[in-house]
Amino acid sequence: MGLDVGADDYVIKPFDLPELLARIRALIRRGSATQAPLLETNGLCLNPSTCEVTYQEHRLNLTPKEYGLLDLFLRHKGQVLSRATIIEHLWSLEEPPTEDTVKVHLKALRKKLRAAGAPANLIEGIYGLGYRLK
Repeated sequence: MGLDVGADDYVIKPFDLPELLARIRALIRRGSATQAPLLETNGLCLNPSTCEVTYQEHRLNLTPKEYGLLDLFLRHKGQVLSRATIIEHLWSLEEPPTEDTVKVHLKALRKKLRAAGAPANLIEGIYGLGYRLK
């Protein structure tokens, strides 16, 4: 199942240390054959390989949570994401934030996007449902 969902390899316990090291060396030799594709829409570009975000060539300096929010929205473009869904994807289960925390991070992200020239409604709130990237 792990291989089917994208893992390159796995070992089960107990494992033989020389075999584990050989598997690691094999993965290193394979290298990174494929790079993560750019996530782009309407002048907004997120490069997962370098963690850089630009809006029409203007680089945005985002916090890790702002970056995670934008990544989530770009991967689910057009879909309405509830605050609960956002929390589930971006925070650990041990210390989930309140829904107001999501609003604060979204406000900061929107502010940075607007400062780079993006339209104010690029991330729109859908009353009673959540948010989506237009």
